[in-house]
Amino acid sequence: MRKTRIVVPCFNEALRLQPHSFLAALHNDPSLSFLFVNDGSSDDTLRVLNAMREKNPAQVDVLDLETNCGKAEAVRRGVLEASEGLFDYVGYWDADLATPLEVIPEFCAVLEQRQVDAVLGARVRLLGRKIKRRPMRHYLGRIFATFASLLLGMNIYDTQCGAKIFRNSTALKIVFSSPFKVSWTFDVELLARFPLVLDASSDEVCANWVEYPLEEWRDVKGSKVAMADYLKAMAEFATLFVYLRTPARKGYKRYLDGWSSRPIESRI
Repeated sequence: MRKTRIVVPCFNEALRLQPHSFLAALHNDPSLSFLFVNDGSSDDTLRVLNAMREKNPAQVDVLDLETNCGKAEAVRRGVLEASEGLFDYVGYWDADLATPLEVIPEFCAVLEQRQVDAVLGARVRLLGRKIKRRPMRHYLGRIFATFASLLLGMNIYDTQCGAKIFRNSTALKIVFSSPFKVSWTFDVELLARFPLVLDASSDEVCANWVEYPLEEWRDVKGSKVAMADYLKAMAEFATLFVYLRTPARKGYKRYLDGWSSRPIESRI
């Protein structure tokens, strides 16, 4: 039985967390486990997470970060810790369950049957699918996705969906070893690291990835993205352009290699 660990970053999620949904998913799939990362929450998030762990200590772990580091760093630390365990697949999932947990086995089935290295959720609005996004957020998201695809040199539809699962590997550990240079667009930087780490072209890397069109996804109440966030994303694109498309790329590669050689304790 192949084992899967999903990292769930949490910041002040006490009122939105759905413990029953997470515990039900674990009951239905003994090969699945969750690592919740409490990102310095100031509410009762940690108490809720510990209560879940007490109910199912075999499949629930909690990583408690004393100070708020941001989603990018919470995901990075969680995935890095998970990748050191005996898990075949490691991924991350948004705590608000905008993407239902029932999709996790479907992602894992694609990894197993098609022998690919990553399955990335894609929010594609098609007839017969329940992809509920506010119109303005959808169209701004498409502009963002176009810029991301051009920057990455990858024919990718949706970099920002918070549902991704990877095959556990040495490359995955290296990709998550060093802190991200950006925050709001860390998913883009994450995907950009794979060709650098694998010393491969973007096309070669993408040949082993699958974007999985979701049957259901919804904007969850309280998950707000302001215009200022999109402006920040554009500024971060400029930062990533420097690291990925200029001579600074060599220095960025050395940055990744340098962190990966450090003891694991100093990287988490």
